[in-house]
Order: sequence, then structure tokens, then C-alpha cells
Amino acid sequence: MKYEHWRLASPCPEGRRALEEAGLPSLLAGVLAARGVTEAGQARRLLSPEGEPIPDPLLLKDMDRAAARVRLALERGELICVYGDYDVDGITATALLTQFLTGRGGRVLPYIPCRLEEGYGLNQEAVRTLAREGAALIVTVDCGITAVEETELARRLGMDVVITDHHTCKEELPAARAVVDPHRPDCPYPFKGLAGVGVALMLAMAVAGPARAPEVLREFCDLAAVGTIADVMPMTGENRCIVSLGLRRLNPARRLGLAALIRCAGLEEKPVTSVSVGYTLAPRLNASGRMGRAEEAVELLLTRDPARAEELALSLCELNRERQDIEGDIFRQCVQHLAERPQEGAIVLAGSQWHQGVVGIVASRLAEKYGCPCFMICLDQGMGKGSCRSWGGVNLFDLLTACSPLLESFGGHALAAGFTVREENIPALAQALRQAAALAARETAQTALEVDLDVHPRDLTAEAVESLDLLEPCGAGNPRPVLLLRGAQVHTMAQVGRGRHLKLRLEARGINLDAIWFSADGVEEGLSPGCRVDVVFSPQINEFRGRRDVQLQVTDLRVVPSRAQLERAVYEKYRRGEPLSVPEARLLLPSREDFVGLWRWLQRQSAAGTVVEDTPARIARAVSRTSRQREIPARTMLCLEVLEERGLIDLNRRTDRIQIRLCRVERKVDLEASEILRQLRKQSEE
Repeated sequence: MKYEHWRLASPCPEGRRALEEAGLPSLLAGVLAARGVTEAGQARRLLSPEGEPIPDPLLLKDMDRAAARVRLALERGELICVYGDYDVDGITATALLTQFLTGRGGRVLPYIPCRLEEGYGLNQEAVRTLAREGAALIVTVDCGITAVEETELARRLGMDVVITDHHTCKEELPAARAVVDPHRPDCPYPFKGLAGVGVALMLAMAVAGPARAPEVLREFCDLAAVGTIADVMPMTGENRCIVSLGLRRLNPARRLGLAALIRCAGLEEKPVTSVSVGYTLAPRLNASGRMGRAEEAVELLLTRDPARAEELALSLCELNRERQDIEGDIFRQCVQHLAERPQEGAIVLAGSQWHQGVVGIVASRLAEKYGCPCFMICLDQGMGKGSCRSWGGVNLFDLLTACSPLLESFGGHALAAGFTVREENIPALAQALRQAAALAARETAQTALEVDLDVHPRDLTAEAVESLDLLEPCGAGNPRPVLLLRGAQVHTMAQVGRGRHLKLRLEARGINLDAIWFSADGVEEGLSPGCRVDVVFSPQINEFRGRRDVQLQVTDLRVVPSRAQLERAVYEKYRRGEPLSVPEARLLLPSREDFVGLWRWLQRQSAAGTVVEDTPARIARAVSRTSRQREIPARTMLCLEVLEERGLIDLNRRTDRIQIRLCRVERKVDLEASEILRQLRKQSEE
């Protein structure tokens, strides 16, 4: 199990029936009811996010000043630099604002720093370069909230800066013409979960004005949807409206670059969903930034040339394959290192040969594999650039803030962040992070996996699974349905995806199901063909060669012991003298029929003085055949112990076999007087 425990939501049969009577499919109704949505009107609002109004962008602190300065630049014909980040959120935000301003006659220079040479955010050398190129205004998107010194440098060089960001603020804000960030403590905007591209979209809508804002939303919601999904923003509030509209605009894609990327990624014949954006399109766009070529992704999103769009899409797919190979090599190195030198509380690793653009993904995989936050540091000439990913709800920004005396700089979110550290400070930083992470993990205690519904395999029809698409867009705050299937048998298992993933064939109550478990091999869980498992998963439709089958995308699973194994474990617990739970005591407690069946079988097998020798399992099987009692070897052993205690047999235990000799008894024996039975009854009634 990757999670300490699973938390199954309390079912709500009444709410489920009410939603079914309102016309909702049964499986969808069950998920909604388990999430507390039990009224038809409430369900309709949730399932129709496009109807939710977008709040006025001017509610964002400083948005009026930001929009006014951008309009002034357009009126004056000034060169405007849109300065973005190299992840998908920053790339889509850069493309969105560049296209919007260009479409309104602006002179626009899109700029994304090279991840490998410049690092994250606004940097002083880039500011000087932009000044030499004649930029009068820098508008940051998805970055800039901590760029205090860089903003001051721009002012001295004669440039204005407008900052739009969504990362956590520090105490000192840059002295820019405007600082737009919903996380500003003094920002009254009601929704704090906007992505960087969401804030950029709000700026475009504010510049366009109330009359044209809906048109801007329709035109750029596809870019905003991709960036919001990729940055794992909460899928609540206006994000649900933005992403829902954007997904509709992606089916089919109107933008040449996204249409080409969808074709090259093999999604052309499939509906584009939040899942396919997050797991298929976003990694390809992200690969450009990770490999130091983010400008290719920006060009892809802006190009109006079909041939160039195809060329760039193919390039991004190839970059993604290259990224996967590098990532796999680093991940294997780290796993081997941690096998030799385990770490507790948090994983902190440093290396001089690692690819800076890939370690963030490796950190995410390691955090999931080992169940703790992970900090990966790339060393270069005495300095380390770090990327970190959270686990279990631990707030990384808080951890880095607590360790800030050891850091040169840091920034990011609660769940993903970056930092810079001097190499000589890394040992002290590692110790501080492990201690802080261990303490935070104890306080948050969020290692439970939330499960919506316990399902029967017959519930998992293609039609039922398709009905769950009505919950789209899914994400934090409105997650994909997570279901539980109990007691499935593993028929076959095989590594796929160059050994990174595990494909399973399961059978549950006579129904066969395919399953895929990403970034897992099943070794630690003890999986093997023939074993039984409880599996937590999100269902999906897998289309292959015209066939549409239900597939389980595994989130977690645990091997379930067979009843015989469970009974044997309880019996061994009893033999060690450990207290039994009420169900365990009742499992072992023999009935009168158990004693009668065993005694008659023993009498048939031998006369007094003759020894019966066999394994407990075979004895239990033989007794069950003759007495028509259920075969329970552990209970049979308990019966034998009671008979021995009361002087009816001599019992000799060997390694895997037992010897039984009936004793001559002239008097009547009361089994109810057995101390063994008295203790078991007491435990079964507590």
C-alpha cells in the first residue's frame, strides 16, 4: 500500500435514490451522494459549471492599475515584454497575453528564461537585455511575486513592471506599477485558486473592458484550461467554469498548435478531458521548458502555419521521450542510493550530474514511492538549485520559510517549490528539512486515501463509467471518482511502458477487468498471479482498435489474505497468548457440531491406542467431507486442543504434522468445562 490507510466515505442510500429518481445514472448518483451532493438542484449546478459567473477581474487588488498601464502602453505603441515561466502554466500564460495584446495592435516581445541557464523568474541579466531591446513595460505572468531587486533594477533602467502571479507572497512585495496576485493578504478577490494563466486571463479581460470580457474568455479559455490543469489548481470556483469552457473548445481544438499536438500525441480520435490534458498534453508542453527550449512551446501555441505547427508538435513529443529517458536514469540512481542509505522524514538528495529540468518530476515520483516530501538538488560550482514535491499535505513553502537562513532564495506553492542553496549548507539544510517534515507530517496526518464508493464489478459497465465524465473538469476540490473493489483475483501481471508501469488482468465475481498501475511494479506489495487484492482505482474507458473497454487506473491496492491464511494467523495469535478481538475469538470458537464431527471421524479412523497422523489441513478437509461442516483447519486444531485438555486424546505436534491417539476414558467428559472454551467465549462477548 502506498497510503497508510483508506478512508471510505459513508454511503448515503437515500441521497443516491433521490438522485437516481431525478434521472442521474446510478454510479454517478452514488459518487455524488457519497460526496454530500444529495439534491437534484445541487447536482445540476455542479454538473453545469459553464453557467457559473466569473467575478469581476477588477476585484483583484491592483488590477485596475495593471489594466490602465497596459492600455497606456498599447496607446503609446510601447514595446511590451510578456515575461513568463517555463512550465505549462507560464507557457500558456505567455502565449495568451502575447496573442491578446498583439491582436489589439500591441508591439509584444514574449520572453521565457532558459531554465538551464537563467533559472526561474525575473532575473537581472534578462532585465538589462530587455532594456537594451527597448522594452518600456514588462508584464510578468506566473512569476515575479518575489522579484524585489529585479523590479527595482527595471525602474532604474527606465522600465515599468506589472506583476501578475499566483505564487505565495513573502512579506515584502516588489515596488512595481501593479502587483496582481490573489494570494496578496490585502486582495479581496473571493477565489484564491487561480493559476498563473488564470490571472493573465483576468488581466486580458480587464484590459478589454466589461463589454468585451466574455469574448476574451471564449477566445482564450483553451489556453487557460491547459495551464490550470497542468498546474494542478483546485477545480472549484471559476476554475471549473474556465476549464469546462476550455475543454469544449479543445473538442475539437481550434488552435493550430494544440490540434497538431493532439494528433501527435495520439488523442485525435478520443475526447480531450482533464485527464488527457494532465497526463498527455501537459507533459509534452512541459518537456520543452524542462529541456531548455520553452520558446518552441510558445511558438507552437501562437503559430498560424499548419506545417510549422506539425513540425513543432513532433519536436515536443521527441523532447518528451528524451525527458522520460533522463528522468528514468535519475530515478533509478536515487532508488538504488536510498536502498543503501534510507532517509526518514523527508528525502534530500544532491547530485552534480543531474538534469535541472527533470529533477522535479523525479522528486514527485520519489515522494509518491516513499510516502514523504522529496527535495532534489542539482549542484554546479558550489551552488545547488533545488526542486521539491510534497506528500501527505506537508506545506513546502512553510518548510522552506523555516529553513530560509540556510537558503539563498526560494519560492513556489505548498505542494511544489524551488530553492537555491550553497553546497556547504546542504547537510544542515537536509537535517533541518527532515526534522521539520517529520513534525509537519505528524501534525497534518493526511496520508489517508479518500475513497468515494465501494462497488460491485457489475456496476462497472462502459455506460456507467462514461456517466462519470459529467463530473468533468476534475481536479483538486472535485477529484476524479475513486472507487474500491474488494477481493479481486490477479490473473496476470506484466510490466509495460519500458518497465515503468504495471498492467493487470483481474477477475472479480466472475467478471474480468483490465487495470493499469502507473509508476509501480507490485514488488513491494507482494503481488503475484493468483493472489487476491482489494484495489482502489479511478475507472476509465480504454479505446483500442475500435473496442471500448473499462479499465481500472489503480491508485493503490493491498493483497488480501485468503480465509485459510487469515484463520491460520488468528490461530497463531491465540497460540502466542495474545488477546483476540471479538471477531477473531468468534472465528476460532468451535460449535457443538464441530466437536461431534471431529470426534466421530477420529473414532472411525482408529481404535483406542492407535495413532492418527496427518496435517491439520487434511484432517479438517476429511472431517468437513464426512460431517458437512465448513473446512476450518484453525478451528479443528482448537477442537483437538480442547479434547486434549479434557483428557480425551493425546496430541503430539510436529513441524507440519500432528499425531493423535485416542485415550481410554471410562467416565463422561464435560467439554463445556474446558478452560480454553471459557476464555474464548469471554473474548467473543467483550
